[in-house]
Amino acid sequence: MTMNAAAGTEASGSVRGAAGDGAGAPVVLDSLSRSFGAVRALDGLSLDIAPGELVALLGPSGCGKTTALRIVAGFEHADAGSVTVDGRDVSPVPAAKRDMGMVFQSYSLFPNMTALENVAFGLRMRKIAAGQRNKRAAALLDMVGLAPQARQYPHQLSGGQQQRVALARALAIEPRVLLLDEPLSALDAKVRLQLREQIRTLQQRLGTTTLFVTHDQEEALSMADRVGVMRDGRLEQIATPSELYSTPATAFVAEFVGTMNRVPGTYQGNDEVTVLGTVAPVHGEHANVPAGAVDVLVRPEGLTVEAVAAGDGIVTDRTFLGSLTRVSVLLSGDVAVKVDKPSTAAVDLVPGTSVQVGVAGGEPVLITEHK
Repeated sequence: MTMNAAAGTEASGSVRGAAGDGAGAPVVLDSLSRSFGAVRALDGLSLDIAPGELVALLGPSGCGKTTALRIVAGFEHADAGSVTVDGRDVSPVPAAKRDMGMVFQSYSLFPNMTALENVAFGLRMRKIAAGQRNKRAAALLDMVGLAPQARQYPHQLSGGQQQRVALARALAIEPRVLLLDEPLSALDAKVRLQLREQIRTLQQRLGTTTLFVTHDQEEALSMADRVGVMRDGRLEQIATPSELYSTPATAFVAEFVGTMNRVPGTYQGNDEVTVLGTVAPVHGEHANVPAGAVDVLVRPEGLTVEAVAAGDGIVTDRTFLGSLTRVSVLLSGDVAVKVDKPSTAAVDLVPGTSVQVGVAGGEPVLITEHK
């Protein structure tokens, strides 16, 4: 995307008064489909975003999340389906008239404009008086902590500072919808952490409906009200971060979000599975899984590990994580698992220790067909 196109999108719509007026609009993606030749990028994607909500689309490369964002922005057109904003179908509306702000991975700042001029650009395109637009641009720069850099040019700013200018520019027009296309992926870890906290704080303060696209699960889980995990152009699951982590609906979601162990088990066919000598309840989609040998998916904190003289596994490694220690164990049959245990209780679990691994009592697990 060129700088002009980016700025044109950010310059759309009308100024709405003071920040924080909760002007976010509901956004509905209804049965969106999009193909590029033989590749089906979106396959009937539907998603409702509430006013002021921040929804993250998360998934691997090629899952369709960026295509969905570009269709919402107006940079791509769906083969079928529609996008409505506040009840109005915007599918035929040009990108520059959709009242949306967009922040790209590549910043897209004008190199010949100062930070203040970049932020004020959209307001200038709307014929807002110089005094008023400069005042608002200065307020936005102050809001993102860059008031001292107002007269500096992009090449004089760090990557994180440039991205904050891009965010301020997108917010200057008080858009009803904010679109974020992997805005943090080009930054180092410390700056990413600082900026994602700042984006979330600003988004909540301003009440702007926000769609955030990322491949980074930590970003999605820490920032979003809800996270939609995409695969092959479809939503596998959309839920709150805690629900997505604790009760994933499918094996794909379970293994994509967080760390997950695969352990062989035997499915009884009655919502129970025998795994590691324990009978555990089954949750998630498993209606099509036949009784018999299955793979059981369980988080590191859902397993127990104890040192015993003749256990079913051997500790191969341990990683100190502060209050927790992650213990790597090789079970019989060359099955490797990771178990989280309070660090104070894991001091004796050194490599070479014989251990017994089990499932925490009553911990629900997910099952999938045995690989």
